[in-house]
Amino acid sequence: MAGAIAFEARKASLQDIGALLKLINSFAAKGIMLPRTEFELAENIRDFTIITTPDSLVGCGALHFYTAKAAEIRSLAVDSAFQKSGVGALLMSALEKEARAYGLHALFAFTYVPGFFRKMGYREVDRGELPLKAWKDCLRCPKFQACDEIAMLKPLREDYSLRSENIISELVPLPVLPH
Repeated sequence: MAGAIAFEARKASLQDIGALLKLINSFAAKGIMLPRTEFELAENIRDFTIITTPDSLVGCGALHFYTAKAAEIRSLAVDSAFQKSGVGALLMSALEKEARAYGLHALFAFTYVPGFFRKMGYREVDRGELPLKAWKDCLRCPKFQACDEIAMLKPLREDYSLRSENIISELVPLPVLPH
């Protein structure tokens, strides 16, 4: 197809941090993502997959591990000029491929765009079923007391279920209290 834009999916590098900050924090400024700092991105750069054109970074997403069986898709952003061009689906496909290569059983996400995640095979779950998120990133979120994000889950194995894998107890180790 003449004039088609060539998109490339690849793992992010430290040289991508400036562009990642710009993209992620443009959505954070609208209140639809958590802002990220240069330190946070450098610390977690290996989590990130990016989509580029020959000229720029147009999408990003992170695969953040919580257990040996489950990871969160987070910091998912596509430049507004490239939304509805297949960049989001390409990004999700790359992240899922990576998750499967690691042998993960499930992926989850917290989103304001549940329709997109449904198209990618996710289903809505009660956010209380994935409580570790609330004790980690959500504590610094301005919407912590009135969260309106939707929890989504995608099993990567046919036999996967929240009950059978007991993701709740895996994600939140209960403290051992002295008697």
